[in-house]
Parts: sequence; C-alpha cells; structure tokens
Amino acid sequence: MKKATYLLPIGVVALILLLSSIFIVDEREKALVLQFGQIKRVKEEPGLAFKIPLIQEVVRYDDRILALDTSPIEVTPSDDRRLVVDAFARYRIGNVVQFREAVGVGGLQAAEDRLADILTTQTRQVLGSEGVTSNTILSAERAELMTRIRAQAETRADALGLDVVDVRLKQTNLPQQNLAATFARMEAEREREAADEIARGEEAAQRVRAQADRTVVELVSEASREAEITRGEADAQRNSIYAEAYTADEGFFAFYRSLAAYERALQGSNSSMVITPDSEFFNYLDGSMGPAAIQE
Repeated sequence: MKKATYLLPIGVVALILLLSSIFIVDEREKALVLQFGQIKRVKEEPGLAFKIPLIQEVVRYDDRILALDTSPIEVTPSDDRRLVVDAFARYRIGNVVQFREAVGVGGLQAAEDRLADILTTQTRQVLGSEGVTSNTILSAERAELMTRIRAQAETRADALGLDVVDVRLKQTNLPQQNLAATFARMEAEREREAADEIARGEEAAQRVRAQADRTVVELVSEASREAEITRGEADAQRNSIYAEAYTADEGFFAFYRSLAAYERALQGSNSSMVITPDSEFFNYLDGSMGPAAIQE
C-alpha cells in the first residue's frame, strides 16, 4: 500500500516529463531547440520530435512566404521630379539558425523592422540612381527597377537569414505640395496644345477658303469667257443671217428693218415724234416706198 502511494506520484511526474519532452512541428513551421539560449538542434521537417524537459525549450518560426508593407517614402529621380512610392515585399525565413542569431529574441517583428529599413534604403538608391527618371518609374520599365531592388535587398537580407522572394511598387504619387504646381503645369501644357491645334485649324481653314475663292474666280472667269465666246458666235451667226437676207432681197430687207424701227420708236399710246416731213424715216409711210414700190 505504501509502495503504491509512492509509485503514483512518480508515475505522474514521469508522465509529465515525458509529455513535456515531446513536441510536434507543423508543416508550416521550422523549430529550434534551445538550451540555456544556445541552439542545440534544428527541426525543419514536420512531425514528432523530442527535447530534454525543463532544460531545453522550443522556438517556432513561420516557414511560409510572408508579406511586408513598407511605409511610403519620398524619392528623387535623376530628373529632380520628386515622387512618393509605396512598396511591399514577400519574403521567407531561409536559414532559421542565422535568423535566430541575427534577431535574437526580437523574433519576426525585429526582422521585419530591419528588412523594412533595407527595402527603404535600396528603393531610394535604385530609384535615385543615374539614368532613372520619373517617366522610367511610371512606365513599364519599373519592372526592371523592382528586380534591381529585390536583388540588392536580398544580398543584405541574407545576413538576417531571410530570402526576399519579390519586391513590388504598389503606388507612385506626387508629393502633396507638388500636386497644385503639377496640375497647373499640365493645364498650361494642355492649353498650349489646344492653342496650337486651333492655330493649325485656322491655318487649314484659311487655305481651304483661299482655294475655294480661287476656284470660284476661275470658274466665273471660265464661264464668262465661254459666254463671251458663245455670244460672239451667236452675233456672228446673226450677222451672217442678216447679210444673207440683205443679199437675197435688199428692198424687202430695208422694208423689214424700217418696220422694226417704227415698232421700237412708236411704242405706247402717247408716243410723239418731231421730225421733218421729208425725212427718210417716213419713206415707207408716205406711199413712195410702199409694198408696191418694193415689188416694182
């Protein structure tokens, strides 16, 4: 009975020691076994593992790809046009031993603070290097710039046991104090372009109007010339007809011309003429040169 009384507490203690010596590593984790703060063993494969109870402890670190957002920073490219960029990085703990030695008990938070400083420094250095302008940063060439930032950041982050997987620029904006001046400059540029377009339009309109006026003058001149030619041909044909008629019967032609002259001269009911009786104008009215005289 006394023996059983002693064995029960010993069994409980043994069970507690056994359970405290067992730990499980998840597939998303890496684990370090520490003894008095010193690294004794690394457990990177998932599964069951053991440690010395009360003497050793287990520190776990995330083995997944993690994300880090950096604070917006102001950069000055080679064209002196300041920009505010906002970047983020994806990283993972590559060497857990080196990571522990670099950050100590600060853990992931201390590592991210140091990695953020590295990314900020490398971003400023790359975006402010010679040949990199604001247009380069805002164009498709920014992909090459991000690759350069990642490569340089990875070199420095290697001392922390971190692998920098990717670096991206999320946003690129102008500083708030420069927005008004930039908008004013853009507005002035657009107004200048609009004025140039209006001037070019007016010039084109003047050319069109001048060409139209010239065409009108040419058409009118050509029509007047053709009308004069037609009129001249008609007058010539009329004179030819008159000449043929005069040649065929001179007396009748003279009589017809006199009657036409009477018709033009004696128009209306109140027509009056003052003329001497022996005027040749009345030769065909006094009977001396009437139809009978013409026939004779």
